[in-house]
Amino acid sequence: MTPFQPLFHVSTWQKVQVLLLGAILAPGKRTVTAALRVMGLSDEPRFAHYHQVLSRAVWSSGQASRILLALLLRYLDSGETPLVFGLDDTIERRWGPQIRARGIYRDPVRSSASHLVKASGLRWLSLMWLTPIPWAQRLWALPVLTVLAPSERYYEPSGRSPKKLTDWARQMIKQLRRWLPHRMLVVVADRSYAALDLLHACQALAQPVTLISRLRLDAALYAPAPPYAGQGRPRKKGVRLSSLQTILTAADTAWTLVTLAWYDGQQREMEITSNTAVWYHAGKAPVPIRWVLVRDPAGKYEPIALLATTLDLDPIPLVEWFIGRWRTEVTFEEVRTHLGVETQRQWSDNAIARTTPVLLGLFSWVTLAAHLLCQEQPIPVRQAAWYTKDLPTFADAIAWVRHQVWLASATFSTSPGEPDIEKVPRAFVDRLVDTLCYAT
Repeated sequence: MTPFQPLFHVSTWQKVQVLLLGAILAPGKRTVTAALRVMGLSDEPRFAHYHQVLSRAVWSSGQASRILLALLLRYLDSGETPLVFGLDDTIERRWGPQIRARGIYRDPVRSSASHLVKASGLRWLSLMWLTPIPWAQRLWALPVLTVLAPSERYYEPSGRSPKKLTDWARQMIKQLRRWLPHRMLVVVADRSYAALDLLHACQALAQPVTLISRLRLDAALYAPAPPYAGQGRPRKKGVRLSSLQTILTAADTAWTLVTLAWYDGQQREMEITSNTAVWYHAGKAPVPIRWVLVRDPAGKYEPIALLATTLDLDPIPLVEWFIGRWRTEVTFEEVRTHLGVETQRQWSDNAIARTTPVLLGLFSWVTLAAHLLCQEQPIPVRQAAWYTKDLPTFADAIAWVRHQVWLASATFSTSPGEPDIEKVPRAFVDRLVDTLCYAT
């Protein structure tokens, strides 16, 4: 935690360490009260000062994100491949009239194509680094930057125009580029971010960022504009090309059989075809793209169409990078299960805007801590008679980090004034018993 110390005042830094370790150790709800209890400070008379770390203290969550990203790259980056980031949003279910940024959204978990379920909550947009974890032998999505995207009614009292999700995404991608000016960056997102304004913004950067997303099968694709003839306005596009739906069903389409790492982690044989085009809509800037169509020869999976803002990108890694985006959904589920997202009870705007990004950042911090610990000793993998698990998961990683923190908090010691050895301090036993008795 030492790299984060310069962000805080001396007195605030002591409380930050207590809250972060308490959030890691506490089961169930991740409230300030739960963090204080698990750290043995349930009788702390100045408990309000710990609440003020989130609501009043002066510190920048953006700078904390930058430090976290630098730490992850320092220990986990191989430096050989492009840095791939997943961009996705999630709903934190919250109720209460005092939560100004709250809105009513479609619940992506409970809804289906024929059944709509709405949920009240906060919408968060998170940028996650998609990187293989050596000891887990799979791709993980590590959150590095998370922002709150308020609902439309949040802007009504001020008369401001609502800020769209793609506007937040554009700002986050530009921020990432400023942090990493010399690396090739790839951002993968779902169909919600296949917007011409966002795609054009990524291409217009001094050092462009490659954005990969789903593409509509009926998108209006054109050939590149012909050379300027010197009269009138230059053309933005050429002739209209066949739609991807037509190419998908055409008998003369040339398909290439390739082996791809699919969603279930297995290698599957799929057919792909790819080309370049200009995606254009009236009133928008034309965007040159590379499109890729993927279909299953066995007919088990629905065909998908993808786009990339870099024209010379190889289609095979393009598809595999997009498939890796699914790990962001896994991370959202893990932070709900193991780090208590959606159990917070802050009401002030400042505390709300800080707590969830911190909990998402703790997922990355715990992963990095487990990575450093496993260099000295392998991470224990919890087994059961009815379930065999060969590789550690995040549940094993956070359990291993908790184990090390508990050992460091109370070790075997000999009192210099007493010859007897106090193997386990009574206060430490009481903390463990209290934590286990109230665990849910």
